[in-house]
This record gives sequence, C-alpha cells and structure tokens, in this order.
Amino acid sequence: MRTWRSNRVVFLVVCLLIGVALIVSSRAGLLAPVEGVAAVPLNFVSGILNRIGLGVNRGVTDWAEMETLRQRNADLEEALARFQSELVDLREIASDYQRLADLLEYTTTAQNQQVVAADVISLDGNPQIDSIVINKGTRDGIAVGMPVVTRQGLVGRVLQVSADAARVLLITDPTSAISARLQTTRAEGSVVGQLTGNLRMTFIPLDAQVQVGDLVITSGLGGNFPPNIVIGQVVSSLRQEFELFQSAEVRSLIDFNTLEIVLVVTSFQPIDLSVFEDEAGSGG
Repeated sequence: MRTWRSNRVVFLVVCLLIGVALIVSSRAGLLAPVEGVAAVPLNFVSGILNRIGLGVNRGVTDWAEMETLRQRNADLEEALARFQSELVDLREIASDYQRLADLLEYTTTAQNQQVVAADVISLDGNPQIDSIVINKGTRDGIAVGMPVVTRQGLVGRVLQVSADAARVLLITDPTSAISARLQTTRAEGSVVGQLTGNLRMTFIPLDAQVQVGDLVITSGLGGNFPPNIVIGQVVSSLRQEFELFQSAEVRSLIDFNTLEIVLVVTSFQPIDLSVFEDEAGSGG
C-alpha cells in the first residue's frame, strides 16, 4: 500500500515537472514545429465543431424566426378576416342606403301617392308565372291589384295577398298587359310581357313616330294602373306592310333578378270597368 502511494506521488511530481518543462519549452519556441503539426488536426476538428455550432445556432434562430412569422401570419389572417367581414357589412349598409335613397326620391317626387316599402323575399321559381313575393300583406294595407314600383319604374301589380306576404305579377309575364303611351308623341298602345323576359308595345298607330330611346309610360286607361309611371325604353320598332298597327320592343330599366326593395302604391285602387261592359252587352 505504501509503495503504491509513494509511486503515485512520484508520478505526480514527474507529471508536474514534464508540464513545467513543456510550458517553458513552448514559451521559448522550442516546441513550435511540434505544435504546428499537432495544430493541423486540432484546427480541422475545431473548424468542424465550429461549423456544427454555427449551423445549430442558425437553425435555432431560423426556427424562432419562423415561429414568430407564423404567429404574425396567423394574426394578419385573423385581422384580414375581421376587416373583410366589416367591409361586407359596410358595403351592405351603403347598398341599403342607396336603395332607400332611391325609394325616398321616388316618394318625394310622386304626388298624392301613399306607398309601403317591402322586401323581396322570393324570386318565384314557378315556371308558369313570372312573379316575386314580398313581405307585406293585408296587415300593412296591401290589396290585390295595387301597383308595385321602384325609382326606375313599374315592377308589376299585386296578384295574391295573405296577412303578411303578397305575390307580385311582374310586367314581364306574358299574361301582363298594360295600357301605355309614348312619352314624346303621346301615341298609345299596350305593353305585354314576353316569354324571353322582354316587353313589347303593340297596337301603336301606324302614323305615330316611334324613336329608339323613347320612354314608355302608363297611360292610366282601363283603370288598372295610375298614369305616368315609367314602364321602359324603346330599343327598336317594327312596321310591317298590310298591318293595321306597328309595334316596338321595350326594355325595362329594372333588373328584376336583383330586386330587393320595392314600393307598393297603397293609395291606388284598380277600377273595375266590367260592370259597364255588362251593361253595354245587355243593352245591345
């Protein structure tokens, strides 16, 4: 045991002496060639470790930046969705304001007319009838036959009514016939709907001047509509030889596919002239 301890002390002393000798030799420059040779592999290993360390550090930094970018991207997407929702709401408000302003303009220019505003709740898909459904009915003073309009002109007339809804027959329906006149020449005729969704003015006198762009308005004859409501605008005219009358194609100023708000003229009641026709027939 003593021999091992004494040998260990001797070994430690020898190591210290060797270390001191190496330090002194290195400072004196005696170990420079050996240090140069030994430094080559050490520098190589150090370079590899340094590159590995830089790569790991760069990867950690990139990962942290990527997480930050992901969070910022998520925040921006959330803000964009919120702004888009607000933009849609603002556009709807602006659109409603414009529609209501148009209707207000009509009510202020129309004289002696009482109207009820109604929302279009259905573009009737019935292939047998061209109509819409509105959310006002008898509770709001709506009755069958009342005219329905917008600022652009005549929409149609109330065909059926319930307590809180009504069906409106559009002027484009083939069963619709409206006594009309040309605004410029005052020539009279009848505007009927077409299967194509267009309008045609018939029974125009042959000697009447029909110009493209002429406005067609209700005449009030027959008592079904009040006079001077715009029906549409002439886009073409047709005069055939040996015909007793001429006709004109008319385009409504209303886009019936985008109707949202309409006005029902509640102050107008259609006049029933059938009683006079019956009296004339019995008198003959």
